[in-house]
Amino acid sequence: MEPAPQALTKPVADPGGPETAPRWRSVGELLGQAASRYGDREFLRCGDTTLSFADTDVRTDRLARALTAQGVRPGDRVAIMMDNVSGWPLSWFAAIKAGAVTVPVNVRYGAFDLAHVLRDSRAVLVLASDGCAPLAREVADRVGHRCAVRTLRELEAAVPAGPPAAPRPDAGPDDIVGFQYTSGTTGFPKACVLSHDYWLRTAWTIAVRSGLRSDDVVLTAQAFSYVDPQWKAVMCLMRGVPLVVLPKFSASGFWHSVRHHRATVTYVLGSMPRLLYKQPPQSGDRDHAMRLVLCSGIPRDLHRAFEQRWGARWCEVYGSTESGLDLIMPPDEPGTVGTGAMGYPPPGKEVVVADERGRPLPPGRTGEILVRGRPLMRGYWNDPEGTERAFRGGWYHTGDLGRRDAAGHIHHAGRLKDMIRRGGENIASAEVESVLEAHPAVLAAAVIGIPDELFGELPKAFVRLRPGYRPTEATARSVLAHTRRQLARFKVPAFLEFTDSFPMTPSARVQKRRLLRPGPDQRSGTFDTAADGWA
Repeated sequence: MEPAPQALTKPVADPGGPETAPRWRSVGELLGQAASRYGDREFLRCGDTTLSFADTDVRTDRLARALTAQGVRPGDRVAIMMDNVSGWPLSWFAAIKAGAVTVPVNVRYGAFDLAHVLRDSRAVLVLASDGCAPLAREVADRVGHRCAVRTLRELEAAVPAGPPAAPRPDAGPDDIVGFQYTSGTTGFPKACVLSHDYWLRTAWTIAVRSGLRSDDVVLTAQAFSYVDPQWKAVMCLMRGVPLVVLPKFSASGFWHSVRHHRATVTYVLGSMPRLLYKQPPQSGDRDHAMRLVLCSGIPRDLHRAFEQRWGARWCEVYGSTESGLDLIMPPDEPGTVGTGAMGYPPPGKEVVVADERGRPLPPGRTGEILVRGRPLMRGYWNDPEGTERAFRGGWYHTGDLGRRDAAGHIHHAGRLKDMIRRGGENIASAEVESVLEAHPAVLAAAVIGIPDELFGELPKAFVRLRPGYRPTEATARSVLAHTRRQLARFKVPAFLEFTDSFPMTPSARVQKRRLLRPGPDQRSGTFDTAADGWA
């Protein structure tokens, strides 16, 4: 399971044995050691800004002092709502050094999404980019508790003069780094409580299992508010290699950026692979330094075509916000391209396919994928019942279905969750339904995912109207405009269909699958939000 020795150039570590683990106790300790070891070597490349390991350590020390001067105490929640700029990772590391609990916020959130996160986390401060600050201030003023909003420029201007104010909190592996909000199986987004150990182990195991080299350049095109750029940043600290942060993902510009930055390792997921493949083939498709693309959910039918077109190895990884890395396919594993096999668990992790009573199933049988070991989240913030459900029987229940083949590889086989996966984004149906039902015309709403070749699933809303409202295009436009004002764009239903009634279970629950008409076409007779410029 270890990467082949000849494939490495000064590997991140000599695993030594199955129990090898990262030696650092905290992310702050890792950053300090990386600054001492790698000094002026480049660490962050964000647009026109380049920061060395030493620069990052010094600037985050100053920002941590400024946070303390603003009244932030260990354990206080600090939200970060910024685009993919250098200020994002600087704010993250600074809050960690100050002993605060970070709360990443998607910049695409609307007032409704943001208010839920700030209220639920009880964030005392939002660090926002200039573009996000007005919305953050508007929402922070009405969340019901003290919540200040500062841009990074405002925070840096408040750095106190003189020596450091207070010693840095002595963090340990089990201390909390952040609340990572994710759409769960039901209800509103909930926060996964993630520790230093979670981040260190996730980054460590991906670095070791993927064979990260001293000459690598890691590239990320996802928003920093998601877990993936965060573990990439920690991973780059461990090896002393640069992290290139793109402003956003662009299918047409991705490989140009790879060539420009001479990137060698990246991670993609969701609709990104198919969007890349849909770009017209170019004679220079192999003209780059990329050697390894890590990907969650590689399309089986295109896996070999991806490798042949771009001349780089594509390796499957599987995990979640709740559990970090669970499975990864080693780059040198033979005979797995195009099979859908998701690899092996790293040391310290167990992964099984189980029946509804939690009993492991034999190869070939489909059941729920269960995980235990380290890393795992500490639980869901403010949700002891949800935590108990997720960890019943001593295993984390992923809500994903899988089957194990004769060689021991696990294959993904669908989901148990009432959640829609739109590209790389999770959408909780209940959250969208709540916003729809706040419109004066809507009596009740049911949101369900329908198949889509590009995005995997798209959210479709079934809406019952209140008396006096008619199922017209004007009504649909009004409902969708209301939804766009309240939610991130990716959560807005792609299709809306009016209905007179919902099929119900004896316990008065909507039977959502019965709302879908027979056959593959779930779009006819609906209002398409992408049509006529609706989107």
